[in-house]
Amino acid sequence: MSKSKAGKETPLMKQYNAIKAKHPGALLLFRVGDFYETFGEDAVKASKVLDIVLTKRANGSASHIELAGFPHHSLDTYLPKLVRAGNRVAICDQLEDPKSVKGIVKRGVTELVTPGLSFNDQVLDTKRNNYLASIHFGKDKHGIAFLDLSTGEFMCAEGNSSYLEKLVQSFAPSEIIFSKAAKKSAQELLKDDYITFHCEDWVYQYDFTYEKLKTHFKTANLKGFGIEDQELGTVAAGAVLHYLEETEHKEIQHISAISRIAEEKYVWLDKFTIRNLELVYPQHEGGVPLIQILDQTVTPMGSRMMKKWMVLPLKEKTAIEERLNVVDFFYQNSTLIEEIVSELKHIGDLERLISKVVVGRANPREINQIKKALKAIIPIKEMLKGQDNPTLKRLSDQLNLCEYLLEKIENELKEDAPMLTHQGGIIKDGVDDELDEYRNLANSGKDFLVQLQQREVKNTGITSLKIAFNKVFGYYLEVTHAHKDKVPQEWIRKQTLVNAERYITPELKEYEEKILNAEERLVGLEQKYFLELVQEAAKYVTQIQQNARIIGTMDVLLSFAQIALTNDYSRPKISDTETLEYKDGRHPVIERQLSPGENYVPNDVYLDHDSQQIMIITGPNMAGKSALLRQTALIVLMAQMGSFVPASFARVGIIDKVFTRVGASDNLSKGESTFMVEMTETASILNNLSSRSLVLMDEIGRGTSTYDGISIAWSIVEYLHNHTTFKAKTLFATHYHELNQLTEDFPKIKNFNVSVKEVGNKVIFMRKLKPGGSEHSFGIHVAQMAGMPNPVVLRAAEIMAHLEKDKALNEQKENFKEIPKNNYQMSLFEMDPKFKEAKELIEEIDINAISPIEALLKLHEIKKRIEE
Repeated sequence: MSKSKAGKETPLMKQYNAIKAKHPGALLLFRVGDFYETFGEDAVKASKVLDIVLTKRANGSASHIELAGFPHHSLDTYLPKLVRAGNRVAICDQLEDPKSVKGIVKRGVTELVTPGLSFNDQVLDTKRNNYLASIHFGKDKHGIAFLDLSTGEFMCAEGNSSYLEKLVQSFAPSEIIFSKAAKKSAQELLKDDYITFHCEDWVYQYDFTYEKLKTHFKTANLKGFGIEDQELGTVAAGAVLHYLEETEHKEIQHISAISRIAEEKYVWLDKFTIRNLELVYPQHEGGVPLIQILDQTVTPMGSRMMKKWMVLPLKEKTAIEERLNVVDFFYQNSTLIEEIVSELKHIGDLERLISKVVVGRANPREINQIKKALKAIIPIKEMLKGQDNPTLKRLSDQLNLCEYLLEKIENELKEDAPMLTHQGGIIKDGVDDELDEYRNLANSGKDFLVQLQQREVKNTGITSLKIAFNKVFGYYLEVTHAHKDKVPQEWIRKQTLVNAERYITPELKEYEEKILNAEERLVGLEQKYFLELVQEAAKYVTQIQQNARIIGTMDVLLSFAQIALTNDYSRPKISDTETLEYKDGRHPVIERQLSPGENYVPNDVYLDHDSQQIMIITGPNMAGKSALLRQTALIVLMAQMGSFVPASFARVGIIDKVFTRVGASDNLSKGESTFMVEMTETASILNNLSSRSLVLMDEIGRGTSTYDGISIAWSIVEYLHNHTTFKAKTLFATHYHELNQLTEDFPKIKNFNVSVKEVGNKVIFMRKLKPGGSEHSFGIHVAQMAGMPNPVVLRAAEIMAHLEKDKALNEQKENFKEIPKNNYQMSLFEMDPKFKEAKELIEEIDINAISPIEALLKLHEIKKRIEE
């Protein structure tokens, strides 16, 4: 807009443009009277997202400007839609009472809501954390911080690009910030998969961010948080605090600590593995992730904690055993599960409620919910205290009953208090004498009006007399025209309507003043007492956050016990040896998806460093190789999360890294071939091995030609077997049965196959793992089962019969040249008598009715005729 035009803008639009200029990247909701308005491009965007009417308003002589708005009380309905659409929304409120101001009302941005910063229940998902992430890019290492403003959880870490990628994928932040200078690096790391925002470069400076963290936590240094030597992580975390200031989030006492995500404490799961194993999200629409099976939690804190445990399984034996001991205890005492769960159901989202209290956003109903939660904690504390389990006793001890706060809410806040404070009816009787007096006056005043009405009806004989109230006249007496002549002379007429007249009297005015003053004072006093109650609750932020963490932990462990009982899981033995072994293992997700009456076929797996480091599993597609690989990883991860596992017996020598290359997770949309993706993922595995790694590889090399595929698969298996430092335990599923020869040269490679049974001309998949390699892949049978046209199946059988005559790899190329030609053009040429005879035989065959085996016999007969 040019300056000359800007000079002729209306004062309101001038004010709007000045505020908008301070928040150029945000959509500005501008409070005008009872509405939030958006202007210009914001209005066009808002009208589309919210499906509201787009109009225009005059902007002085600076032409017209687009306008779209909604009533201020609908903010909770419309704000979440704008934020979920990826917008940053600046809420601009009136900072003074319009009644007391001449001219333009002072306005300012009171909050900037972004996808990663929100307290709104409609924006947040109770089962998921809403993380804001901040990344500081270094040369070889980078720093990253995660904050969930709604719970106060604050963490940081540092590591290379692949570690950051893994963390970002695990925590799935709603928004990621970084410095302007790092735009290119951020694009390479994050692609276009996340909502991002860049800050000024000076924000990401060590001195500035270190001071910011010290000032916020009121500490001399950061040693107590274990991040003093994490320069890159500190920078990322300090930038988060600056971003909170920029977005008008000033009340942040609930962010009371920061913790380090200690890479050495958790199992390394790269981003491919988290995706391939479908731990938290399914790979395909309609799929079921593992969390859906395991998550039987009843509190939002439990649900969020389980997600965290799932992407960060433990590596420390003692920590795992402690969790397993509690699960085992509940497993043996199932009635206790029901008793505790029935109390947990009353707790609600305690963690987010106390955060709302600190930032001054809690309403009376939410304070009542805190009371309910604290009440439910009393029996839980008692139940845990009486159990013969040291962990449960400790958790009981750590639960804080907050007796004073509970008593204060109980004594002061009404059970049925409304959501809004200005509606009254919040504070109980007996809390304050003055409050009770005003309440009586307000109530008795209304009783007096009823008595006055009845008295005047009697005195005047006006049966239709009504006493009513409006904002212009206050209380008035209304008389229909039919009774106009009965009105006493001392009544003062105020208004004439079509059917009636309205009057006031000195007596009525006197009581009106008393009643209205009483109501106003009543609401003012109630709000004062409620505010004191909120401030009192805010003093308990640390204790209540600790309670929320303990309740979340309890909830997850109870869920593990419940699911173990329901699904017949057993306790895994955690050992420091290098052995991984389980008997009758099942896939926890697939077994729950089977139709009634169908049983999952369990299998045994044994891997160690010395005798059986690599299991090569052959067998046809569809026989269950992939399920076997995935279930092995899931059994390990469930055990190291602290859960029982779907097996009759499991011994897990602690695994520190799990790598999977399962299924073709193509990146075709990004221009990468299946083979390229496969090789990238495989390279990542081979470059990051450790001695306690578990490697699962499925059909490596199938994205290229057979010879390339076999050669690559062969050399990968050799590399894993002969690695000088790391003996990674490996399950290698393949349809190249040529790899079975490896066991002859390498002592720690063993062959297994997923058995198949041929009954007549049918193939039955037994899904059972047996020692020894498999002969062929039954691919043609699978094609037939898939409904492939019979001629195609027959031709494939003919080619295969020819190729299987000579299996030596070096001669197979020649073999291909000699495949009998499929001469569809035969009838165009002069036939010799032998071919004519063969043609007649072929014409007699009913292709649609014949089975593959009969066809091969017939083919044999025809061949003999031709060769005679």
